[in-house]
Amino acid sequence: MIIVMREGAARESIDRVMSRIGADGLKPVPLVGVERTVIAVIGDERKMFVETFAAMPDVEKVMPVLRPYKLAARESRPTTSVIKVGGIPVGGPECVVIAGPCAVESEEQIVETARRARDAGARILRGGAFKPRTGPYDFQGLRAEGLRHLATARTETGLPVVTEVVDPRDVSLVAEYADMFQIGTRNMQNYLLLKEVGQTRLPVLLKRGMHARYTEFLLAAEYVMSEGNPNVVLCERGIRTFETYTRNTLDLNAVPAIRELSHLPILVDPSHGTGRRSLVSSMSLAAVASGADGVILEVHPDPENALTDADQTISCADLATLMPRLSAVAAAVGRKLGA
Repeated sequence: MIIVMREGAARESIDRVMSRIGADGLKPVPLVGVERTVIAVIGDERKMFVETFAAMPDVEKVMPVLRPYKLAARESRPTTSVIKVGGIPVGGPECVVIAGPCAVESEEQIVETARRARDAGARILRGGAFKPRTGPYDFQGLRAEGLRHLATARTETGLPVVTEVVDPRDVSLVAEYADMFQIGTRNMQNYLLLKEVGQTRLPVLLKRGMHARYTEFLLAAEYVMSEGNPNVVLCERGIRTFETYTRNTLDLNAVPAIRELSHLPILVDPSHGTGRRSLVSSMSLAAVASGADGVILEVHPDPENALTDADQTISCADLATLMPRLSAVAAAVGRKLGA
């Protein structure tokens, strides 16, 4: 259930509605917009007397939300949310490019990548300090040292940092260095981790699980939001199918579908979505054409020798070549590339 307050509703009226929701044993979550406030009701809505709320001062209407996710549903916010990542807006009129290596390998590597990505027009730096790998003997990341290198790269370039967190015990540590948490595909349904990042206000980049349906994807976002953190950005990164030529099947249906279902911004990861360097540029263009709010790309100064995901990583020179093409596609669909 959502309760839509009238434009310019008094603070007292909003507080009165929220207090009544709490008195009914439910949880009120205010969604404050530019013109009006919407209050999402979390819990067993059978306890609510809808007519009582509809009659309260400054209430415009009471609407049922039939989807299992309430806070992430499009009904709770008619316009796409804009999430600020270190001051960079994600979800607004500009498409944003996030670029950087799969893994932080050294201070020199991440600083060079950050400088070249910034010069090409990327707005946010990505880089993994904690790496959940399929094999236990594969490179697992530099951990705290990698976080420090990311912070150095941010200082050198001004680019905000997004990095993956894989363990609830590391959330506070990562929050000291990052501007945005990344939740990877393997952890999309790690509910303890989702709740932990939900108890912070740091933006969360939530990647779709490799076998997840849209409803499951949005319910994972709901876990974060229900803990009080509304700053969620979704990311389509490909799903596991029977095709073996590509690492995953990049489901670009997800972009317009998620736009119908949710107000949360959505990015696309063509690197993991294809697993092939030769396909990344084409699918980046297709992602922007489909309406994505941006792309996240694996970029490395020497991709052939990257410690992780070398086959799907493009070079810094390739990124510089791709950016004007992305800008042209963004313009064709009524957007612009943030730079």
